[in-house]
Formats: sequence, structure tokens, C-alpha cells
Amino acid sequence: MLQLVPSAAEPSVCSAKGCRRPGLHAVVWRNPKLHTPERRKVWLACDDHQGSLSDFVAKRGFLIEVIPVDRLTDADG
Repeated sequence: MLQLVPSAAEPSVCSAKGCRRPGLHAVVWRNPKLHTPERRKVWLACDDHQGSLSDFVAKRGFLIEVIPVDRLTDADG
């Protein structure tokens, strides 16, 4: 269902199930019960799915931030 941050050779595709649109937003999250504080998981989102993907992790208390994909760093992923 979800795609990790792509490498330079892979296209940035929205992580929403069945969506093939470009992922323009990075929904950055962490499950504190599973991940260390420095861990940053990323789902990519198109304009249409940015709200639903970020709401999904926010309701669980996992959302760190939503940023443009071009602001991702090597620490994300």
C-alpha cells in the first residue's frame, strides 16, 4: 500500500492505495512505540491525498510534519 521515499532513479508516486499521481508532499511520521526518536518514516502524497494520509497518522499521534518532497533529506525514509 505504501511506498518509501524513492531514489533518484525512481519516480515519486503517491503512497495512497491505487494512486499513481506524483507525490508532491512528504508526510513525515514516527510510531514512538516502534521507532527511535531520530527515525523519520515518510509517505508521499499527491495534492488529493495529502490531507487523508496526514490525518491518518495525526489521529494516531504519529505525525511529525508535512513538507514538500524537495525538502526531504537523507535522514528521511
